[in-house]
Amino acid sequence: MQPERDAKDRQLDADRVPLDDLTMTTDQGIRVDDTDNSLKAGLRGPTLMEDFHAREKLTRFDHERIPERVVHARGAGAYGIFELYEPLADLTSAAFLNDTSVKTPTFVRFSTVAGSRGSADTVRDVRGFATKFYTTQGNFDIVGNNFPVFFIQDGIKFPDFVHAVKPEPHNEIPQAQSAHDTFWDFVQLQPETLHMVMWLMSDRAIPRSYRMMQGFGVHTFRLVNASGQGTFVKWHWRPVLGTYSLVWDEVLRVQGNDPDYNRRDLWEAIERGACPEYELCVQLVPESREHDFDFDLLDATKIIPEEQVPLRRIGKMTLNRNPQNFFAETEQVAFHTANVVPGIDFTNDPLLQARNFSYLDTQLLRLGGPNFPQIPVNRPIAPVRNDQRDGFHQHLIHESRTSYAPNSISGGCPAAMDGYRHYQEKVEGTKIRMRSPSFGDHYSQATLFWNSMAHWEKRHIVAAFLFELGHVARKHVKEGVLVHLSKIHPDLGAQVARGLGLPAPATGEVHTNASPALSMTGQPRSVATRKIAVLMADGTDAAAVSSFRQALEGQGAICEIVAPHEGEVGGVPVDRQLSAVSSVTYDAVVAADGAALAGESRALFFVLESFKHGKAVGAVGSGRQLVEAARLPNDVGVIVGDDIAGSFAEAVAGHRFYDRDVSRVPA
Repeated sequence: MQPERDAKDRQLDADRVPLDDLTMTTDQGIRVDDTDNSLKAGLRGPTLMEDFHAREKLTRFDHERIPERVVHARGAGAYGIFELYEPLADLTSAAFLNDTSVKTPTFVRFSTVAGSRGSADTVRDVRGFATKFYTTQGNFDIVGNNFPVFFIQDGIKFPDFVHAVKPEPHNEIPQAQSAHDTFWDFVQLQPETLHMVMWLMSDRAIPRSYRMMQGFGVHTFRLVNASGQGTFVKWHWRPVLGTYSLVWDEVLRVQGNDPDYNRRDLWEAIERGACPEYELCVQLVPESREHDFDFDLLDATKIIPEEQVPLRRIGKMTLNRNPQNFFAETEQVAFHTANVVPGIDFTNDPLLQARNFSYLDTQLLRLGGPNFPQIPVNRPIAPVRNDQRDGFHQHLIHESRTSYAPNSISGGCPAAMDGYRHYQEKVEGTKIRMRSPSFGDHYSQATLFWNSMAHWEKRHIVAAFLFELGHVARKHVKEGVLVHLSKIHPDLGAQVARGLGLPAPATGEVHTNASPALSMTGQPRSVATRKIAVLMADGTDAAAVSSFRQALEGQGAICEIVAPHEGEVGGVPVDRQLSAVSSVTYDAVVAADGAALAGESRALFFVLESFKHGKAVGAVGSGRQLVEAARLPNDVGVIVGDDIAGSFAEAVAGHRFYDRDVSRVPA
């Protein structure tokens, strides 16, 4: 096994340099003979200004950073393909939604919203899920999130929201957290935020993996067919593996153990060939039903419950290739809600209208001017022909003698002909700064979300509010939030008030409607791609482990041998040293040795912490002794025996055991 690893390491080293020519050059192609010493007058003399290589090297370094995104700065990306299940000619003229034989290239960027580029992956936050489709008619972007709603209804409030959730201006604290006064002050003064806040306080805000995370287009868009008939549409991405999350105590530990947890997981899965898959689903509403709901379809703080409008699966995206260079691709990719193709159009959602302005404005600043679509990751596969010229970073050499239209010198080309046609609808009204009364209900869907949660989801939501509001210094802000929580549901308000030591505000009646689709229960069950730690030590009987490990890996699980030292144990190569890893970076743990590890405090803590976080705990052979030392053998989700592969895999596939009594487990 070790020679194979060495060969792999040599191949990785070989991949880091070009194979055609190893000689370094300047940006002008001039070969460099020394890049470690500046040009000086004598061994200890002054550096000379004529050292063009040092000047170029330092200048390029000084200028190699571009402004990071104000929001969604922390991200990870991957390429993929989208395949259509069925033609949708009755709904849209978009070519990529009408030809099932075409594999449309895609690029996806996942991200957190509030933190800087250097923040951790696993903070409590909204996650971006932005997809670029490189279609034959041009680029189409679904610039979405992992929540189906947003904090605000009108884009004019976006700067206020972002300023509120960002670190506070006087001390730049806290990083990548909403647990501070300015955010919750904004919430208590803007009740339109409440539905989104319920999602933010749920486990949806701490996903297990980008591969196990839903995506939503948030806004109501419009599909338009060849006859000009429109249909309202909501975009949904559903991960084939199911939707799963971490638990909060685990999140806090992951941030220290591996701040790159989610981006590493995505990268390694694709490198292994375990390509993430997502089904694209739509909710379709005929224009005749626009006003049939008790909410406004143009309100981005509202969902269409799936019980009212079921999801229709229309295709699948498979992410199958990692970027070659993070900066060139993941950092420079530019998404825009206004990147649409014929057959897809907008609605009058005021938040969407603002995004259609703001994204382009941002990209002009970040990426250095109007030629950012020529960056390879942004370049469409459709031909680009227009009279737009020059500007910073112009890569194209335009040969045409004209750059205006109409013209007679270049044969009138390029000419505006049969292209994108905006959906025709009559619009009239008085110029006014007001919110539509149909946008006025800020509580009903927040209540719907609470009513739809399983008991353990509600428990986690209450704990999240207590953590967040426990970091708020101003009492009046806490009291203001409590008033809203009590209007969402008296149980929610009372539980949070009790934890904060404040009186529960008076409440009225609330509705009892629920939408089971909002709960994370009932997800697809599979052990595939789940990461399992196998604890071993010197003297472990490898034979007791091999069949168990083979059975799990045969179902797609990833088993790593964790031992007190590197090298081998029982003739089996060690993957991770016990002191260098933590249980929080695994989905489950199996004790394969207990005789040697029962007295090892780190091994005991590894098992206890896994149990505390609701994970499956297994024991084979002498591993029973380690589980007994932890006093866990009879607990739910603890599988002990010599032939447990099947039952253990089933336990892992269920993700977590949320009903465990963990009161005796050390904090």
